[in-house]
Amino acid sequence: MNTVKAYEEVIDFIAAGTTPQNVIYFRPSEAAQARVEDLLEREKDGELSSAEKSELDHYLQIEHLMRLAKARAIF
Repeated sequence: MNTVKAYEEVIDFIAAGTTPQNVIYFRPSEAAQARVEDLLEREKDGELSSAEKSELDHYLQIEHLMRLAKARAIF
């Protein structure tokens, strides 16, 4: 199964160019949220492959950057 990485839509969002208002209101899709929830749950159970662990780590790093970008966009 060829799964789109949960963080790829954030990268696409940034690459498309945006405005501070769009940054503030950006939310991951339901599919991306479900993917991350699945990865987090499976990580707790010790069931992630190394590729999935890498995907989750990348997503969490990008999520942190988006939180910082949102805070900056507000001010």
